[in-house]
Amino acid sequence: MYTKLCRPVPSINFRTVTCFCKPRQLNKYYNIIARANCSASSSFLCDKNVIFVAGLGDIGLDTSKELLKRDLKNLVILDRIDKPELVCELKELNPKTKVTFMPYDVTVPIAESKKLLKKIFDKLKCVDILINGAGILDDHKIEATIAVNYTGLVNTTTAIMDFWDIRKGGPGGILCNIGSVTGFNAITQVPVYSGSKAAVVNFTRSLAKLAHITGVTAYTVNPGIIRTSLVAKFNSWLDVEPDVAELLLEHPTQSTKECAASFVKAIEKNKNGGLWFLDQGTLENIKWRKYWDPCI
Repeated sequence: MYTKLCRPVPSINFRTVTCFCKPRQLNKYYNIIARANCSASSSFLCDKNVIFVAGLGDIGLDTSKELLKRDLKNLVILDRIDKPELVCELKELNPKTKVTFMPYDVTVPIAESKKLLKKIFDKLKCVDILINGAGILDDHKIEATIAVNYTGLVNTTTAIMDFWDIRKGGPGGILCNIGSVTGFNAITQVPVYSGSKAAVVNFTRSLAKLAHITGVTAYTVNPGIIRTSLVAKFNSWLDVEPDVAELLLEHPTQSTKECAASFVKAIEKNKNGGLWFLDQGTLENIKWRKYWDPCI
């Protein structure tokens, strides 16, 4: 099953891997690490089945277009935005890839997410990559920000584990979560949004370290400020800065196309535990400094 996810890797330095697996688990673990660190190339995404949550949004749409350049086998877009004209546009970009749209609200209960994912798995048989991209920016909407940016991401991830987890006989999978540069350097005027993205970063880093148990590798892509409708106008927490959007846009920003190009490059690098910083055409894997270790 793992050969469907990437080409074989000639060599892996297992000295860099900390493994607490029992001996009978090692073969599965080595295959997972091989998949997570396979060499990045333009062909990595070729013939893959990808689910993209929020694949029609500002960042999502241009990233979907960039993904289609890689000759995916299937691109399944789950979004609350129902715009058939955008789906038709995507379908016309690459006839080699089957593009499917299914309505989805990330705030539904996990049981509903599982039902939808079961339909997808029944149809495709295999899903290689899940991209969690839903997000809102409005610190007046505290509950909604947490529900969409964090809880919805966690629930969707938890739901797909029924189909991916190697302990349940699954093949494993690759999880790409969209975070934000605010996940490690907050915009102080929007602490709710920044806090939700910090939660995404830590949740994803934890999953990456559990890959030897679940078979699911994970990383985050964390864009800098992007010129989108999301950023054009938003509210600060308790209105501490009414002009926060205008002030933020006075600084250098990036276009959605620039972000999408770096986004897909990060997916192609397929680095388990990656903390990718995407800004103005650059892509950098941030080195996270460890101040404390639970040692468990």
